[in-house]
Amino acid sequence: MTKPLVIDAGVLRKLTRMSKADRVECLLALCELAEAFGQPHKHSGLSIRKLTGSTFECRGDLGWRLLFHNRPDGLYVSFLGTHEEVRAALKSGRFD
Repeated sequence: MTKPLVIDAGVLRKLTRMSKADRVECLLALCELAEAFGQPHKHSGLSIRKLTGSTFECRGDLGWRLLFHNRPDGLYVSFLGTHEEVRAALKSGRFD
């Protein structure tokens, strides 16, 4: 079953500042995420990993990662950044 996808305004702003190629790859990953989450055989290409509690990570493309939360009403995409930015955000405790 497909869950609705909710994208944080900060993620949308970051998407608009990316190169067109990176933006396209990340948007395609978001579309795949909405369709594949909860079906492990389908989401292996996105490299979805559970990080903490309801927080997950998936690959937008080779250089970008998306953090999202699995909520009862949908998937909430809350952060977009490089691998290092994701690591720093997780260390800050923002996604516990």
